[in-house]
Amino acid sequence: MSIPFKRIVAATLLAFAFGASAQTPATGTLDKIKTSGKVVLGVREASPPMAYMLGAGDKYVGYHVELCERVLKDIAPQARLEYMAVTAQNTIPLVQNGTLDIGCGPTTNNTARQQQVAFALTTYVSEVRMATKVDSGITTLDQLAGRNVSASTGTTAVQLLRKRERAQNVSYNTMLGKDHLESFLLMESGRADAFVLDDNLLAGIIANSKNPAAYRIVGDALGSEPIALLFRKDDPAFKTAVDDSLRRMMKSGDLEKIYTKWFVAAIPPKNTSLNLPMSAALKQLMLEPNDKPLEAYAK
Repeated sequence: MSIPFKRIVAATLLAFAFGASAQTPATGTLDKIKTSGKVVLGVREASPPMAYMLGAGDKYVGYHVELCERVLKDIAPQARLEYMAVTAQNTIPLVQNGTLDIGCGPTTNNTARQQQVAFALTTYVSEVRMATKVDSGITTLDQLAGRNVSASTGTTAVQLLRKRERAQNVSYNTMLGKDHLESFLLMESGRADAFVLDDNLLAGIIANSKNPAAYRIVGDALGSEPIALLFRKDDPAFKTAVDDSLRRMMKSGDLEKIYTKWFVAAIPPKNTSLNLPMSAALKQLMLEPNDKPLEAYAK
C-alpha cells in the first residue's frame, strides 16, 4: 500500500506547522507496529538505485527499499507494509513525530542528524561527486568556479559545496532542485554545468535518463558519506532489532547479493546496469559493522 502524494504534503505541513517534529511518540516502535498491525516506510520517488518509484502504480523499489522490507519481514513478519513517498527535507521531521516508522531512502548519517534521529548500521558508503555532459569539457571541480552547479535541497552535497567554497576561496552559483530529477534537469537542459550528488544516485539517474551516454561522473570526491536506514531516537529496542537483522544479512552474504542486484546487475525500468561493484570500504563494513557518522569519514 502506498500513500498519495497530497497526503504526504499534508503530513509534512502538519509536522512543521504544529511543531510535531519536536514531539516523541509515547510508545516504542515495536509496540506501535504490533498495535497498529502496520509499518510505515519512508521511501523516495526518484533516488535510484537506493529508492525509487517504478511505473505509475506507486510501486517502490531499490537497494534500501529491499533492505527495509527484508528487515521488517524478519522483525515484524505479521505487519502490513505501507509506503510513503518523502523527500530529503521532510524525512527526519516525519520520523521524529511518528508518521514514519523507518526511513528507507539514501540518508547520510551525520552527528547533527544523530541529535534528531537514530541510524542503523551503515549499509552504503557513497562518494559525493559531480555529473557533467560528456561534451562539456568539465572534468575537475576547479573548472566549476563561477559556474552554475545544481544540487538537491536538503542534501549534504549542498553543505560540501559551501565548505569547498570557503576552503578553496572559490564561488559557485548553486542552483537548488526540489529533488534529484529536478536537479538533473537543470544540468540536462544546460541551465547548470554540473550536478553534484552521491555517486550511486548519479549513476542511477544517468542510467535512467533519455541518453545515458551523454553524461559521465567525473572529478575528485567532495567527501565520503555513510548511508543508513533511520528511525526514532531513544528507541533502543527497535534499533537493536534492525541492527541484528542487518548483521545476519551481512554475515550470511544476503546483503551482498542484494547489493549486486541493484548496483551491478541490470535494473528497471530500462534494464541497464550501474556497474558499481561494492567498494573496499563497504566490504570492510560487512566484516566490521558500525553506525559511525559522516565525521568519522572526514579526510
